[in-house]
Amino acid sequence: MTAYVLVGTTAADPARRAELLAVARRVGAELAFLQLGSPGLGTVLTRLTGDGAARVVLVGVGGATGPGVSWLRRITAHWWAAYGAGAPELLTAPAYLTDETAWDDLVARAQPVTGAGPGLRSGAWEDVPRHRHQVLVCRGPRCTAAGAEETAAALVVELARHDLGDDVLLTQTGCQFPCNRAPVVTVHPDDVWYGGVDRAAAGAVVAEHLVAGNPVERLRLRRVAPGTTTGKAR
Repeated sequence: MTAYVLVGTTAADPARRAELLAVARRVGAELAFLQLGSPGLGTVLTRLTGDGAARVVLVGVGGATGPGVSWLRRITAHWWAAYGAGAPELLTAPAYLTDETAWDDLVARAQPVTGAGPGLRSGAWEDVPRHRHQVLVCRGPRCTAAGAEETAAALVVELARHDLGDDVLLTQTGCQFPCNRAPVVTVHPDDVWYGGVDRAAAGAVVAEHLVAGNPVERLRLRRVAPGTTTGKAR
């Protein structure tokens, strides 16, 4: 039995669940997510294996703030190696699906993966990153609706423009809770929280805070000290 899986790879894709599920149903595929969504890819692969699938073809959907297509192959190879004996043959499409009409072509061009795929023993998978700052972009429901995908994309552009490289680790997260201030971005270890971070604000956070070392006070959200309801903020 051959099974097909449409895989959402970006942090934005869980918010598109209904849209992606409709596509998956039309092409006769399961739906899975690489990050911030359920069911996760590993869960779906394990279930399909238990259901007797001998061959599974995976086609991803991606975006500017998500991993490259090679990451779907790497994650799939990692699951294959960890599962061990009895794992089905796994194949991944060579590109992300951008138009539903390309589904059949991508499936036809899918290539087998094995547990020896690149990255399984890479230092990037073993070592704590040597970053100076970690920037967390909230991708909870309200932040996503308020444009957090564009915020994350703008941060990627600005970090590259300032050549920050490994100095800053950009991570997309679930809900960070001050939903009425969406999109929310936090900078650690500085413990600085920002609200209403649109494209322009993203540029200011990078230039003023991450490069010059000065938090952007006009965007900053004050955090109330533990054990108080108003009181002193920090």
